[in-house]
This record gives sequence, structure tokens and C-alpha cells, in this order.
Amino acid sequence: MNITQEKIDNLNAVVKINIDPADYQARVDKAIKDHAKKANMPGFRKGMVPASHIKKMYGKSILVDEVNNLLSDTLNNYIAEQKLEVLGQPLPKLDNNKEYNWDYTDNFEFNYDLGLAPEFALDFSSKDKLTQYVIKIDETTLAERVKNIRRSYGKMTNPDVSAEDDVLYAQLTQLSPDGSVFDDGISNTTSVRLEQVTDAKIKKSLIGLKKDDEVTLDIQKAYNNDAPKVAAILGIDEGEAADLKSNFKLTVKNVNRLEESDLNQEFFDKLFGEGAVTDEAGFKAKITEELESMMQQDADRKLQNDIYNYSIDKVQFNLPDEFLKRWLRATNEKLTEDELQGGYKDFAQNLKWTLIENKIIKDNSIEIKYEEVFAAAKQSLDQQFRMYSPQPIGEEQLSQYAVQYLQNKENANKVFDEVKALKTLDYIKSVVTLDKKDIFYKDFKELVK
Repeated sequence: MNITQEKIDNLNAVVKINIDPADYQARVDKAIKDHAKKANMPGFRKGMVPASHIKKMYGKSILVDEVNNLLSDTLNNYIAEQKLEVLGQPLPKLDNNKEYNWDYTDNFEFNYDLGLAPEFALDFSSKDKLTQYVIKIDETTLAERVKNIRRSYGKMTNPDVSAEDDVLYAQLTQLSPDGSVFDDGISNTTSVRLEQVTDAKIKKSLIGLKKDDEVTLDIQKAYNNDAPKVAAILGIDEGEAADLKSNFKLTVKNVNRLEESDLNQEFFDKLFGEGAVTDEAGFKAKITEELESMMQQDADRKLQNDIYNYSIDKVQFNLPDEFLKRWLRATNEKLTEDELQGGYKDFAQNLKWTLIENKIIKDNSIEIKYEEVFAAAKQSLDQQFRMYSPQPIGEEQLSQYAVQYLQNKENANKVFDEVKALKTLDYIKSVVTLDKKDIFYKDFKELVK
């Protein structure tokens, strides 16, 4: 067997493998004998079929399989021995049009295209500067949060007249262009939350209504053409809601109001435990602390995203683009040309980041331990469980869930990659300069739009 490599350029190479009968004959003979021992054919006892009979009937297909297996083993071993950093997988050369008899005497030649990982240097230092936002809670955001919490612990009442934050329990009936009721049109009894109405003029027209009052509602304008919201209000599908042009008659059935809970000790104890908070100032301080902790997660995500984009722009190198596009076509049969061209930029950026990650991990001898992957899996599962139940799961049970979760190879790889990304980001944060900047949450929301 003879293996040679021709380097086309720094990113592309061709590996040529020549195989003669001496390389594959022993493998083929063994495969035929193994097949004969397992064969169950008419006229022969099981396991007693002559190898010559198997060779006559299935020899060519067995030969093809064994040559392919030999090729795969040979190519993989060669890549490992030569320490070639390949991208994607080796692909048979498109111009390899040789034909063979497959009669146990052929000398085979196979050529494979390889896409090679580029060589590049990393030079992150304190000269690289990124902004690390520290989110502060503005009065408006705090007031909204306080209001929502007080209402969630409040009580429902039914006032005679609607006010700004009330909920109208109402009948919505579709109207014809002339204002009459549309025969067999859309009709739905639903709750209309005034705080969700985005058009100020329409919202004003819904304030001051009493039971049995009727108003004409331009529902698309009321919700700024938000098809999912219109669909939910009317009980129709989103496609129909998007095309809807009609006005609706809104008939008030009832006015519902969620009164805010009093700011008293009973309320504070329900929220934070007995005696933890004793006055309104302490209550607002506690809510501010919790909000800023929650919002900091958003700031951390923005910093991670900024580091990703900064790194992609800073570390410049090329990829074997044409090879990678061919590899994507070969491994994704349903991939259209438009999808390939439209999505390749994102694919290439993610691949660049992976290469940067790998180099940082290798150059700095960063270890990713099982204990860290296990802890990350537990944290992720804990967060998922908390979405459905405020009661935390016991440590022992959570550990059992994490063990089961990581037994799935796909899950284990996912968590490993997440830990690897975090370690890479932590390294970059440790060497660049992070300029901390306070920012109100309302301004931060505008920044990340």
C-alpha cells in the first residue's frame, strides 16, 4: 500500500491511496469465512456453507465492503499519524472516474480532497477593550415590577366603570364595511387587557366603559397588526388574523380589576419570609437587588456575544470555503443551493469561533473536567425544573437526573461544548480590558434591540 499527499495550498490537500491485492486479500478471505459460518442457506446446514459458495454468490459485494473499510481505516490512521487538522471529512475527488472489475486482482487508486484547518496566531491583550455593562434599575422599571408583584398578591374586583389597567370581559363580533354585523362572521367572548392595547386613542376609548356598553374596535390598529395577539383574542389562526381587515363590535360583559395588595407586614412576610423586610423602602431595595441580579444575566449574555463578534473580527484567517461548501452539500442531501449560500456565512463564523476556542484551550492547557460538565448539567436541569415549580429539587435527586442526562452522548457533548465556550470566554475576559459602564435597564433594552 502506498499513501501520498499533495498539498494544493495552505488550506487544501489531496491524499492518494494505492491498494494492491496483497493489501486486501486476507481481509476479504476472513470476511467470506465469517459470512459462511453465519449463513443459513437452503441445502446446507447452518454454518456449514462452503466459503467458495459464499464467494461465488456474494464475493464482489464483500470485496467492495472490505476495500471501503480498508480505505476508511487507512485514511483515518494517516490523518492521525501525520497530525493533519482537517475540517469536515475527506471527500472523494470529483475527477476520480476510474472503473474496476472487482475480481480480486485489481490494483486500486483512490484520491481524496482534504480541507485543512488554517494556521493563525492569537494576540489578545490588555490593549483590546470591551464594555462590560452593569445594569441599574430605573424608577420606571422598578415601579412596573412593584406594581406587578402587588397585583399578583392582590384581589379581583368588578368596578362599575373601566380604568386604564382593567380587563374587559367582552363579546367581539365581526362587522361588515357598512358597520352592520357580518353574517356568519367571527364572534368570540374573550378578555381584553387594556394594558396590552398599543394604540393610545383606542385605549382611551375603552376607558370609562360600563357593562353592556358597545364600541367599534379596529382590532389590527389596537394591537399594532400583531397577528399572534389578534389570533389569540379572536380565537382564530394566525394566517387568518394577518389578513383580517374588519372592524369589530365590542360589547362589555363585565369589568375586572386586579386590586394591588397593601404594602403591609403580611405582604412583606409572604414575599421574603417573616421579618426579612419591614417597610416600603426595604421592600423596594430588595426588589431592586433581585432585578439587578436577574438583569445582569442579560448583560453577561451581551458581553459574551460582544466577545464572540470581536474575536471573529480580530483573528483573521481564511477557510477552505469551496471544500466546505462541497462537504455541506455531500452531508446534507436536502440542502438547497439558496440555503447553502444564505447560511454559509453563519456556518463559517461558527467554525472560526470553534477554531479560536480550540487554540485557546490548547495553547493555555485549559482542562475541562467531568466535575465541571456534571455541575453545568445540574445547573441547567435545576433552571428547567424551576420554570415549572418554585420548589427546588433535592440535591441527591438532581444529581441522579444529571447522571441520566449525561448518559445520552448528544446531551453530554452539548454540555461539554457549553463548558468549553465558557472557559474560552473566561480566558479572553482575563486578558482583555473590560471597561465597566453603568446603564439603566430601559437604556440597555434599547441597546440590544
